[in-house]
Amino acid sequence: QKFPPLAIIVIDDSGHTIAAQRDDGASMFRIDVGTGKAWAAVSFGLSSRTVHERAVTNPVFFGSMVATSQGKFIPQPGAVLIKDADGNILGACGASGAHADQDEAACAAGVQKAGFKTE
Repeated sequence: QKFPPLAIIVIDDSGHTIAAQRDDGASMFRIDVGTGKAWAAVSFGLSSRTVHERAVTNPVFFGSMVATSQGKFIPQPGAVLIKDADGNILGACGASGAHADQDEAACAAGVQKAGFKTE
């Protein structure tokens, strides 16, 4: 499956960037959006898709999370947790640039290829 230009970001369990890569042609916002999706995932210990589903039903709370994080928290699908073999959360991988399903699939594929688990 062909994907449009993406940015992929890996953060640790404290939200610090471990790695970030942007394809040629991906807009300047992609790193920040992918990071925000990863922040949402790691901060709740859930995929960003699940965080998004919760945000839909509780917009005031999740709006406060965005404000409190100064915009770093983006509750949108497109990030997965990175877990070790025992299920411990090591961080998250977020992507931006394609449809949310593609962003999420790209992250999951990379995490699994690196030998880690997702949720």
